[in-house]
Amino acid sequence: MNVSEAQLYYFSPTHTSKRVGEAVAAGLQAARLVENDLTHTPADDAILPSSSVAVVAVPVYRGSVAPLALERLQGLHGDGTPVVLLAVYGNRDYEHALDDLDRFMTERGFVTVAAGTFVGEHSYSTPQTPVAAGRPDVADLQLARRFGEKVRDKLAGYEPGRFVRLEVARIPRPELSWLDKLRFVWYGLGLKVSKKPMPVAPVTDPGQCNGCGVCAIVCPTGAIAAGNELHTDASRCIRCCACVKSCRRMARSFDTPFAKILTACCARPKQPHVLL
Repeated sequence: MNVSEAQLYYFSPTHTSKRVGEAVAAGLQAARLVENDLTHTPADDAILPSSSVAVVAVPVYRGSVAPLALERLQGLHGDGTPVVLLAVYGNRDYEHALDDLDRFMTERGFVTVAAGTFVGEHSYSTPQTPVAAGRPDVADLQLARRFGEKVRDKLAGYEPGRFVRLEVARIPRPELSWLDKLRFVWYGLGLKVSKKPMPVAPVTDPGQCNGCGVCAIVCPTGAIAAGNELHTDASRCIRCCACVKSCRRMARSFDTPFAKILTACCARPKQPHVLL
């Protein structure tokens, strides 16, 4: 099968999934590449033919595929269409996210032919509490592109509609050291005992905010209304922290104690893993 068309789908509030997906898609070297950004709008209702290749890149939130990403993929279906699955997690663990994404796409008529787990800067990462800061980095993206090239080579050996589904569970799971596991449990118990209220949404410093509206533009759920940037609707916020990372005046913050825990327990950089 020659890769004549590739369809890239990504949900990426802070651009980490987007960058990984674009690198893999570039490696496919398709004659026609279509990018579908699901960060603010759902995918068009469509059935992709088996002669196309889909690349789906999603962030992992708390060990699961971001629910909004799956919601915005609902209208997409395949017809024995090959798909490359990419889970981008914040250097802790992607847990069952890749399995769930594989099941979701399979139920919609796709065949998983390749999969990868990549590290992206954690949503909670800040200069004070860095967690995978700057990831995916140059090396990550180079690996992602080479992975795309290998997927292209693999597909060359198949006829459309005769793809073999990959067992994504074969990808190695990241692990914490015993010391880091103990730290994680210890910090977690400390939070539970303290009964300290957990923040539910980013807050805005009125002394720093100039009402530019960038936070409202980047928010994938409409939790921030233009003209009322000092308020965040906690019922709609998914804590992706796109608003925090996009604010040039650093007027927005999400002061969660989990950031310090992640910084302490997940400092060792984890590496991407791919499966063909």
